[in-house]
Amino acid sequence: MSLVPRQSGGAVAVGGSAEQVTEAWLQNRRLSVHTRDAYRRDVAAWLAWCAAREVDPLRASFLDVNAYARGLEAAELAPATVARKLSGLSSWYDFLVKLRAVDANPVAGADRPFVSRDHSATVGLSPEEVDAVLAAAQAGTGAAAARNHAAIALLADLGLRVGELVGLDVADVGVERGHRSVRFVGKGGKPRRRALTPYAAVTLDAYLAQRAAAQGTTADRLDGPLLVTASGARLDRHAVFRLVRRLAREAGVPGWERLSPHSLRHAFATTARAEGVPLEDVQDAMGHADPRTTRRYDRDRHNLDRDPAYTIAAARVRRSGA
Repeated sequence: MSLVPRQSGGAVAVGGSAEQVTEAWLQNRRLSVHTRDAYRRDVAAWLAWCAAREVDPLRASFLDVNAYARGLEAAELAPATVARKLSGLSSWYDFLVKLRAVDANPVAGADRPFVSRDHSATVGLSPEEVDAVLAAAQAGTGAAAARNHAAIALLADLGLRVGELVGLDVADVGVERGHRSVRFVGKGGKPRRRALTPYAAVTLDAYLAQRAAAQGTTADRLDGPLLVTASGARLDRHAVFRLVRRLAREAGVPGWERLSPHSLRHAFATTARAEGVPLEDVQDAMGHADPRTTRRYDRDRHNLDRDPAYTIAAARVRRSGA
């Protein structure tokens, strides 16, 4: 597809292929590398669908988008996945509208699947299961054992997204006002910083010391990616997925084959709330713009032990002096 000036309506000239326009759209937004890749694939899949049906993407209607979405659902993609794909596609069309390559966004009128903000399909972990996974990582042997232990500790203790974890560089680790910390760019391109727990700091220091010794240098002279492969390349998200499942299997965690790094992120939110950490503090730690997203991660929020009715009743008893 080539985006060219239209002959009517006073359209602004938009030269270049669909791929070039897509790259311009992605560069125009503050997105993580992972999100850019996902959006790039989503647009490419839509363009391929249009090409197979001889649909001009610049003239597609909401009916075409609906047909595309129903096809995704027929392929048994989760509603949240379909909604995410349509959301990226809608942003792409909004960009084309601004460029006056199209008159309107066809995704805007399409039927998107309902995705409850009160539910997440990610399989979570109990605090005891997280402990077991950490123990399995600590008991690991081999050249990558220290790195694996550090990776799991960062996921468990900080609740990082897997993209945030693998995107860390050695230079992102520092000290701020007496706290060991890490700085990184979170979702939406927002600069963020988090405190390292003593456990995470110790495991990370052990890994960096081992890595430095293998290179014949000291930890303070290391640079580049924080978590690396045997060849020195940056550890990728797929390797972390495999690591989480392998360690969960070794730890005897039920349903290990359905776990992901996000399972540890869920566990972080649930445990923090169960331990009484205020919702807004958990929200800030996880980098959520909407508190409803944080609540969705809190698997224990429907526990009747947390019903505010008990708090109100206890306050009434205190006032009565009974």
